[in-house]
Amino acid sequence: MQTVFSRRLFSLTLVICAIAAPGHASAQVTTLPSEMPAKLTPTNEGFDHDRRDVMIPMRDGVKLHTVILVPKGSRRAPILLTRTPYNATELTSYGGTSSHLGSNLNGYDNALDVIIGGGYIRVVQDVRGKYGSEGDYVMNRPLHGPQNPTSVDHATDTYDTVDWLVKNIPESNGKVGILGISYDGFLPLMALVNPHPALKVSVPMNPMVDGWMGDDWFHNGAFRQQNMSYIYEQDGTRDNSAKWWTSSYDDYDMFMQAGSAGELGRRRGLEQVGFWNKVLAHPSYDSFWQDQAMDKVLAAQPLKIPVMLVHSLWDAEDIYGAMAVYQALKPKDTNNDKVFLVMGPWHHGGEIDDGSSIGAVKFGRNTSKEFQRDVLLPFLDQYLKDAAPKADIAAVTAFETGTNTWRRLPSWPAGCASGCTVTPTPLYMEPGLKLGFTAPAAGGAAFDEYVSDPNKPVPFRARPTRAVSYDSPARWADWLADDQREQSGRTDVLAFTGDALTAPTKISGQAIANLIASTDGTDADWVVKLIDVYPDEVAGDPAMGGFQLMVAADIFRGRYRESFSAPKAIEANKSLQYRFALPPANHVFLPGHKIMVQVQSSWFPLYDRNPQTFVPNIFWAKPGDYKKAVQRIYHAPGQASYVELPLVVAR
Repeated sequence: MQTVFSRRLFSLTLVICAIAAPGHASAQVTTLPSEMPAKLTPTNEGFDHDRRDVMIPMRDGVKLHTVILVPKGSRRAPILLTRTPYNATELTSYGGTSSHLGSNLNGYDNALDVIIGGGYIRVVQDVRGKYGSEGDYVMNRPLHGPQNPTSVDHATDTYDTVDWLVKNIPESNGKVGILGISYDGFLPLMALVNPHPALKVSVPMNPMVDGWMGDDWFHNGAFRQQNMSYIYEQDGTRDNSAKWWTSSYDDYDMFMQAGSAGELGRRRGLEQVGFWNKVLAHPSYDSFWQDQAMDKVLAAQPLKIPVMLVHSLWDAEDIYGAMAVYQALKPKDTNNDKVFLVMGPWHHGGEIDDGSSIGAVKFGRNTSKEFQRDVLLPFLDQYLKDAAPKADIAAVTAFETGTNTWRRLPSWPAGCASGCTVTPTPLYMEPGLKLGFTAPAAGGAAFDEYVSDPNKPVPFRARPTRAVSYDSPARWADWLADDQREQSGRTDVLAFTGDALTAPTKISGQAIANLIASTDGTDADWVVKLIDVYPDEVAGDPAMGGFQLMVAADIFRGRYRESFSAPKAIEANKSLQYRFALPPANHVFLPGHKIMVQVQSSWFPLYDRNPQTFVPNIFWAKPGDYKKAVQRIYHAPGQASYVELPLVVAR
């Protein structure tokens, strides 16, 4: 008698044989039908905005990927445009699956509160050659001219984009504003060249302006080598998929082991990247850099639309640019109604971050929120919204650090609203590492000296020095506000210190370093730091006792003492003048505080090491070129070193 199990086994065998039999219908089926539609069209049910991904054609036929976010129910709404090399899709998709506009923009957007509260249409576009856009990428693509023989640049791309937007977004009122930070801030400057009639306002924040003089690539000739990772990733692939790698936990070690920046680039294959080769070929301030400097470009252009320049007082990346553009544009503003300046106590991009502190320094208020609410929003509304009231915005809105107060000023540097002047006043370096407003007298030591060893350079911040990252616990963004006590105790740093102040001392403007210095080498770097030294004890905040806060600081490469474009060896053992501007400050040194000036000859690894032996191109300095040097800072009558303070005094 056949069992149940044997009957089932027999049936299964028949089925298998039938499937395997030649010519059976099922043998022709090689795959199951896909369950996915050819194109999934979301219903967007519950969304508070409409998202449109479009490709906008430029005049040369290249199409640029653009994300348009239109709040539901919009009618005659203004448009806020940001053009970016940093991935428009990602910058508008923070919330991932969120149906809310604010969630998708949160954490990335340059003006989140303005957009959400103001009913703006948000547009973010990939620049040509990056992410979803067609075309070729060129770092900070220059205007049509000596550096760009093509018919297109960022000015024409902005014009063509604005033209398309006002013709193809029926919910708009035909008015467009452009804003952005850093590289995204450089692009609103480009938009000022032959602007489209529908472009009504430009807000460049912390913009890249002059990469050699004092922004991302160099400062007064010293190369900012920690930005090599940015060049590799940004210029290496369309989608930034190629990543720079670290070979040491401490960047200090990585750069020391390589020797020169050029050698590290060679080891990492960086010479495959076009912009890096341009940097290597142009270490001095030649026409390559001069032609691209946006302050010079805009100085030669008519001023057609209102501009609000936003500057961060502790900007670790583009501390030069906004102020240089302000100085270039302000003389054109004859009616005092087109050029506005905001100076905040922020790091690079801090105007959209938490503005209540920077590093250990607290301001007792969220300054970035105040800026967005009280300055940026009414400013944009005035020019972009139909029938909006005139904004009550000062020509200059400047945060005064020390007193932690916003000031409304008629111009920069004005010092105060009225009743005062800014007076250049020398603060002298004196014998005994003293600092004072009285010129050195005869009879004292003629100089102080230190030994600068390029094989043991001064760290720019406490080690370990982490790679540039805004996500790192080390907070790259805040390093300009680091405590400088560690450096002041080194034997290769001179720290000149004044007496405790008995009255507030306010500066507004740019301090000027005026060193009378010598070296027994044939090249040298000079770093000058103006520092606010807190009292030994700070009531209510004991951790700030003795804190040394950099108010302004910068570096100068000695080979450019006579000419930025024609480097020259320094005559050894001869006292020479080195005069250069520090970044702007709007600061009050409070009673009980002291003023300090530190002088050193390296700031590593942020800046490449000067070998202190003159070589044609420091990028290719050899190990044997790096030599110790004795550096002297003079403070004798007729040879007085000082920092010229922009001192605010009552009239």
